[in-house]
Amino acid sequence: MDFQFSDEQLMLRQSVRHFVDREIIPKIAEWDAKGGFDQAIWKQLAQLGLLGICIPEKYGGSGMDYNSLAIACEELERGDTAFRTAVSVHTGLNSMTLLQWGNEAQKEKYLKPQAKGDKIGAFGLTEPGAGSDVASMSSNAVLEGDYYKLNGQKTWISLCDVADHFIVFAYTDRSKSHKGISAFIVERTMGGFSSKAIKGKYGIRSGNTGELFFEDVLIPKENLLGEEGEGFKIAMSALDNGRFTVAAGAVGLIDACLEASVKYCQQRETFGKKIGDHQLVKQMIAKMEAGYQMSRLLVYRVGDMKNRGERNTRETSLAKWQACDFANQAADDAVQIHGAYGYSDEYPVARFLRNSKAPVIYEGTREIHTLMQADYVLGNRVDRKLSHILPPWK
Repeated sequence: MDFQFSDEQLMLRQSVRHFVDREIIPKIAEWDAKGGFDQAIWKQLAQLGLLGICIPEKYGGSGMDYNSLAIACEELERGDTAFRTAVSVHTGLNSMTLLQWGNEAQKEKYLKPQAKGDKIGAFGLTEPGAGSDVASMSSNAVLEGDYYKLNGQKTWISLCDVADHFIVFAYTDRSKSHKGISAFIVERTMGGFSSKAIKGKYGIRSGNTGELFFEDVLIPKENLLGEEGEGFKIAMSALDNGRFTVAAGAVGLIDACLEASVKYCQQRETFGKKIGDHQLVKQMIAKMEAGYQMSRLLVYRVGDMKNRGERNTRETSLAKWQACDFANQAADDAVQIHGAYGYSDEYPVARFLRNSKAPVIYEGTREIHTLMQADYVLGNRVDRKLSHILPPWK
């Protein structure tokens, strides 16, 4: 086991941290308040190579390893969850899925421009009546000649108004239950497609989230991702990648909570001493540190498995569950340490708490991951070999 970061990884962390300190942290309070960030950030993320960080160079990416993706997500969420979410969806859920399941023509047409940052990718799985229960989706696609006619609706889709390409899931044979779900690459410019942002979110306010609508959208047969009926497998393997980035981001949020709390502990005094000298405050700081260190180990273990091309559904589920719970608790403690000031926008910890809740819910609620882990231990759940694996890092 090697716990050392390479020089390249250390330089990446320094570069992304500097970018976050310079371009995000000074502006995030304003962006969060108005409900959107400057779209010029996308160009800067592309220039840093973050939009294709773990995509091979032959497909326009930076060719770095999967733990480099984790490092980038960790540092971006230290600034704000919206920016980690952007990379999670574009790179983790979309581009890495194309890398794993796409044919060469699809990689040339869609993966290359996404890895370069010329186009933005997103992911459409959740529906108003189908979240954790994917098989309850109502979207359907019917083959008519050389096209699939897609009808349906997706909700809580990150980058809904920003993305150019979407990986969308729909039934092609409802009689087969989840084995009748297929995956498609949908372009924003296809007729019958529309999107609408969701307003009034509790957290991640600067990020774009909303609904997708498909009304007789004609999708060329060549935009079928994988084979008919492989959609459920594709979705679950995509979530392995998305959950990995979510867990990595949670590590960054804990780091942000620690930074803010330690700074406040050294400034604020009560009962004649700095609040960091009070035992129960120390307990909260210690819990943050423990959660930070444990979460990092879980995340980087998954990254190492991905680098070696090993199936990691079980390990990713555990990392996502624990890291997000630790982050939510760290944010709650950070607000408590700040007292009344933590309940205002004067300090960033209120935003941390608002942002920390969504990752506990999306890409598998804590309850779903609890059941998954129990089923693995009890022998009720076994991961079988996939027809397409995420390419190992070389």
